[in-house]
Amino acid sequence: MSALTFHLKHVPEQRLDMSPLVCQNLRGRTADEIRSMTLDCGGSRVPVGELFDLSGSDCEDIVIEKACDRMDCVGRGLDGGRITVHGDVGAYAGMQMRRGEIVVRGSAGVLAGCEMGGGTLRIRGDCGDYLGGARSGNRRGMRGGTILVRGSVGVRAGDQMRRGKILIEGDAGDYLGSRMIAGTIAVMGRTGRHVGYAMARGTILLWRKTTIGANFANCGSHTATFLALLFASLRGYESRLADPDHEFHRVQRYAGDLARGGLGEILIRLQ
Repeated sequence: MSALTFHLKHVPEQRLDMSPLVCQNLRGRTADEIRSMTLDCGGSRVPVGELFDLSGSDCEDIVIEKACDRMDCVGRGLDGGRITVHGDVGAYAGMQMRRGEIVVRGSAGVLAGCEMGGGTLRIRGDCGDYLGGARSGNRRGMRGGTILVRGSVGVRAGDQMRRGKILIEGDAGDYLGSRMIAGTIAVMGRTGRHVGYAMARGTILLWRKTTIGANFANCGSHTATFLALLFASLRGYESRLADPDHEFHRVQRYAGDLARGGLGEILIRLQ
């Protein structure tokens, strides 16, 4: 079977909720049944067939062609299977996904991977604010899985993160890992101000030097042997993070946030 492919006919005038188009919702449906499903578009509901040309039949392998940044909630709640997006997506990509893989061959908007509990979200371009974070009013961010961004991300990536890995090849904005509970964030590029603000536990791994706040204690230089396991776990990814030439084990360690007990850590690569 070939992948079930949705080819966008035209850019919608309003924001489009793509959350119904996930593998578990499409299993057992015929092509005509899928075309007759409706999606929220602004204040109205529009049949899938009016927005997309369909081809293929494998509901475990979904492809979205000609995607645009007005498509929100791509892969929301995905519970197995694979979604590949050619183009950009809007907000909430991979929100609350539990299993499977989402590949965005473009950029993503705010709150990508928010509150996800498992699976893998790969973004080839840049990403907006609150990557892997929590929606406004919620206290639980990312709870598992892996997010890999090959570009740069906005502010508060990993906000209230509780488990899993966020891997960023580019730069990260202010408040990286803010209010982090646990998990691992790795950034190869530059970072903004207030790294690890109010973090309780977890690890933030940085390739470049940055300004560390007074609420972190300088613990000196160390050989972090556990990094060998982390880098080994990344070998299967299409990423500079998987390149052995970028591995390291000597780090400058900072413990904090001291106002939250000081059990978190920021590790900065030593040249």
